[in-house]
Amino acid sequence: MFSKYLKTLSILKKFLFINFVIFTIIGLFTLIYLTNIEPSLLKKKSEDHINIINNTTDNIKRLNIKFQENDIRKFLFSTRFIFQNLDRVIFFDNKLELIGDTDTLDLDPRSFSTRLDKIEFESLSEEVNEDENKENNSSQNNETKASFKDLLERYNNSDNYGNYYTFTEDNLNQFKVTTVKNVKSDENNLGFIVISENANEIKTAIDERRAFVIRTAISVGFVILIFSFVLSRYFIKPIQNLVGYTIRVKEKNPGKTGIENLKNRNDELGLLSNSMEDMTNELQKRISHAENFSTDLVHEIRNPLASLKSASEILKDTKDINQRTKLLDILTHDVQRIERLITDYSQMLKDEVALSKEQMKKLDIQPIIQSVVDDYNNIYKFKKNISINYQNDGKSEYLINGIENRIEQIVANLLDNSISFSEDGSEVIVNVSNGLEKKVIIKILDEGQGFKEKDTSKIFNRFYSNRPENFGEHSGLGLNIVKNLVDLHDGKIEASNRLDKQGASIEIQFPSL
Repeated sequence: MFSKYLKTLSILKKFLFINFVIFTIIGLFTLIYLTNIEPSLLKKKSEDHINIINNTTDNIKRLNIKFQENDIRKFLFSTRFIFQNLDRVIFFDNKLELIGDTDTLDLDPRSFSTRLDKIEFESLSEEVNEDENKENNSSQNNETKASFKDLLERYNNSDNYGNYYTFTEDNLNQFKVTTVKNVKSDENNLGFIVISENANEIKTAIDERRAFVIRTAISVGFVILIFSFVLSRYFIKPIQNLVGYTIRVKEKNPGKTGIENLKNRNDELGLLSNSMEDMTNELQKRISHAENFSTDLVHEIRNPLASLKSASEILKDTKDINQRTKLLDILTHDVQRIERLITDYSQMLKDEVALSKEQMKKLDIQPIIQSVVDDYNNIYKFKKNISINYQNDGKSEYLINGIENRIEQIVANLLDNSISFSEDGSEVIVNVSNGLEKKVIIKILDEGQGFKEKDTSKIFNRFYSNRPENFGEHSGLGLNIVKNLVDLHDGKIEASNRLDKQGASIEIQFPSL
């Protein structure tokens, strides 16, 4: 259900949703990190206190120090360097009476004195947050107000007795960490050691990390918003315009397509827009071409059909044998004409499909043309006594970029056309040469009637009307097919009358490699 809903979202909404999910996951991991960073730092600080308490306890036992005010005072001075890096170390006897406090001693190694006789017990009445009090593994204290003595009483009567006990105190300007441990000798409790230290660096580290996370979250959110705007403005909206363009083309809407501005872009969307417009124009051109061709084909078939109808009606009422023979010839001619039209039209459709799949390659057209000429010589040398002579300018090869079977088709169609206009016993010349400006030139010369048209480009139109008497053998599409295939090879084709004698000349120019 969720995947279906996600599929219905736009690209921009999908992008925002995915970023929101990722952002939420990162936020959860960040909260877990921030929640665990304080206990981790406190644990390290507590471990330092525990090491000092253990060393102090070992020294007290080794030196046989009694938990009395004078002995503890002497011990503090003799081991003053152990506690110099600590804010405060306090000793209590087994009755919870204060017997030593580094806060009342001058532990400077250059001068130190004692005022232990003036020591008064100092209590702490600051608030202690419930979630900041720790045992050996970060245990917590539920009291809101406490003093060292109250703390020791609770410690003495709790299940934590005998273990290390650490708690925190967070004032406005100070973050204190305090660790308590009782001292035992021969299973007898001698007293208690309390280490209290300012740990503002912990609070500073936590605050810095929290501030960094907040700044990062704001920055990432701001970047996502900017990127979303850029994505929408420069990518989503153009894609929507392309979608609208395809819809308008499909619905044949003559309104503005909205693709003009996209075509000027110098990125992939600009290339896509130009490609889509070119593809659309090509499709529309092919559709128009197919419609026009179908109209021309219908028109061309209609003429022989009308002739067939008339001839068949007359044939039914005619008893003269000669007249019936002429009418039968007309019927045969028109049937051949229709058959040729349908056959060639079908072949053209097949050729268009095949051309879209065929790939051009480097060709030497000399052996291709020579092969076609040899085939036609074998047919028409005996059929109509027409000779087809192949000539060239003596070069070894004539290279173009083309499709082999299409080159054969071009030459074959032109030879068919030349032979259809040639008398028996005449000659057709096929000449191949390398021309100027890197051109390969093919000329086909015949000895027929030549062209009567002033504008010889008309002969390449479909179903051109100037036909020989035996035009039932042809559809009128041959030269049009040739023109299309030459254009496919980026070539040029021209028709003219021969200058040296009567006849027609067809010249094709292909780009040379």
